[in-house]
Amino acid sequence: MYVVTGATGQLGRLVVEGLLAKVPASEVTVAVRSAGKAADLAERGVTVRVVDYDRPESLAGAFAAGDRVLLISGSEVGRRIPQHRAVVDAARAAGVALLAYTSAPGAATFRLADEHKETEALIRESGLPFTFLRNGWYTENYLGDAAGTVDRGVVIGSAGQGRVAGATRRDYADAAVAVLVGEGHENAVYELSGDAAWSLAELAAAFAQASGKPVEYREVAPAEHLEVLVGAGLPQGFAEILVDVDAGIARGELAGTPGDLARLTGRPTVPLAESVSAALRG
Repeated sequence: MYVVTGATGQLGRLVVEGLLAKVPASEVTVAVRSAGKAADLAERGVTVRVVDYDRPESLAGAFAAGDRVLLISGSEVGRRIPQHRAVVDAARAAGVALLAYTSAPGAATFRLADEHKETEALIRESGLPFTFLRNGWYTENYLGDAAGTVDRGVVIGSAGQGRVAGATRRDYADAAVAVLVGEGHENAVYELSGDAAWSLAELAAAFAQASGKPVEYREVAPAEHLEVLVGAGLPQGFAEILVDVDAGIARGELAGTPGDLARLTGRPTVPLAESVSAALRG
């Protein structure tokens, strides 16, 4: 079986669809908190197992010997280590054939990467065959309010001239599928990123080009950046994480373009201009 945890999230859904394009639904299992959110998958023949990262006992029976499992990292920053440990322990007890994990770039020193590094250590210590999918920054992180960005005419950040080799969720999902259904990925570490790195000024230019309206990048100090994000309604803790990531971008920690992502998927990553245009079309 191919087992995907967190399968009803934005990345997980794309992974499941990618798997269903390559293998029978009877070979796909999703491990989710809510069966209702996966009802459409069950109707298509996918096995649905209800689990909760916070209740390790719910993971008993979630995996079986020989399964190839994708652990999509939890979304609750600060709580992910015990959650991930519960999944790793269950996978080890079951004797899965492969545990793939969506991690963070190896070069990252910003706080958001800390739990990923700890999880990698847990997986290595488990003795399970693993694959670390070190996903870089998601292009969609800048596109959630694409129309609003154009209306305001500004992209605000504190990343300086740092560059981001962003890629789309589809890119990262396709890489995960390639690892799950492919061979020779045991104990491999892939640094996944877009084919080209771009600055936030170039991101603003892409918005301007796609919309036909003026959009500029405004560099601000980290303290002012934090104020802007909190003022826009983001929780203080999450805003602090984003400002910290911008500091990492300024240090060059998300600029690497080793090509692992395109090699795994067998195609170029989605260009920035294409992603921005699609977001503005809605």
